[in-house]
Amino acid sequence: MEHGVLISVLFIIGIVVESMTGALAAGRCKMDLMGVIFIALVTAIGGGSVRDILFNHHPLIWIKTPEYILVIVIAALFATRIPKIITRFERVFLLLDAIGLVVFSIVGTAVVMAKYDSVILAICGGVITGVFGGILRDTLCNQIPLIFQKEIYASVSLLASALYYVLLTICGIGAEVASVITIICGSLLRIFAIYYKIGLPVFNFEESSKK
Repeated sequence: MEHGVLISVLFIIGIVVESMTGALAAGRCKMDLMGVIFIALVTAIGGGSVRDILFNHHPLIWIKTPEYILVIVIAALFATRIPKIITRFERVFLLLDAIGLVVFSIVGTAVVMAKYDSVILAICGGVITGVFGGILRDTLCNQIPLIFQKEIYASVSLLASALYYVLLTICGIGAEVASVITIICGSLLRIFAIYYKIGLPVFNFEESSKK
């Protein structure tokens, strides 16, 4: 399934933002430039790569479009020069990150839909594409992935993937319009959750010491 110009542009913006967040995460761990670039790559295209491997979709995203690697490397190195500016404009990056999450989810859903006739697999493909880069980033930086703690992040990806699937298959809406609706709804949900600090219930279990 081919994506329109809008999705392609937003996808590039998404990988730029994700690569910058990956670079900052590497910087907090005091990694060298090779580490910064690697974490940026994992963050930006790790989800798409995992999806392609799991669903036997070839060539992998960065092999099909190797220019993405160059974009990520440049963005990561640029981020190392302006870390304070990035943190200063955190709200802008949160908005772009929200849009990127939804776009990644749409792309992942569309890729799996083109290969498999299954709503479950399509949504799984969207969620994997949307969140797995962040999971790999946090794991490699020796942190519990943020999406497993308090953020409504994976939930937004899941809902966006499901909405996109429903709009295409049940409502019969075209891919471009379905993408725009999903981006608006998913991004607003993510921003709303951040602004009002909405999170999923936390399971807190502390085993009492034996007497």
